Amino acid sequence: MKSKEPLTKLGSAVTNYPAEYDPSVLETFENKHTGNDYFVKFNCPEFTSLCPITGQPDFATLYISYIPGKKMVESKSLKLYLFSFRNHGAFHEDCVNVIMHDLIKLMDPKYIEIWGKFLPRGGISIDPYCNYGKPDTEYEDIATYRLMNHDLYPEKTDNR
Repeated sequence: MKSKEPLTKLGSAVTNYPAEYDPSVLETFENKHTGNDYFVKFNCPEFTSLCPITGQPDFATLYISYIPGKKMVESKSLKLYLFSFRNHGAFHEDCVNVIMHDLIKLMDPKYIEIWGKFLPRGGISIDPYCNYGKPDTEYEDIATYRLMNHDLYPEKTDNR
């Protein structure tokens, strides 16, 4: 069954990679299970951006999890969008918040969280976490709870 929204990236014979930050590459499709809450999780182990001060590359694994509303993000367009950060200068904290806000604007999820696990530079790794729950719903309460409890069992960082 074909989606009502045109998906121009998925199945395309030619892939054009954006040279700079570009949220316009993001595409959605209809959530066929709107009466059922469930998480969709993307593990993105090859995220790169640039330090806005030094221009040096920063590498991270991003974890993007969301409870969809009516729309869902198409994964190939998400890959292209994340690739668009490759030449984008931004601090780690800014990257995860920009990604979250772009995805909220795109698909209006019930709940979303982004966790960036950046490789260390200068002996420090930075792991920003941000989330959002739709205001005036139970998802707003879930966002508060998960924010307060997101790192109760921190991983060992000696493996990075």
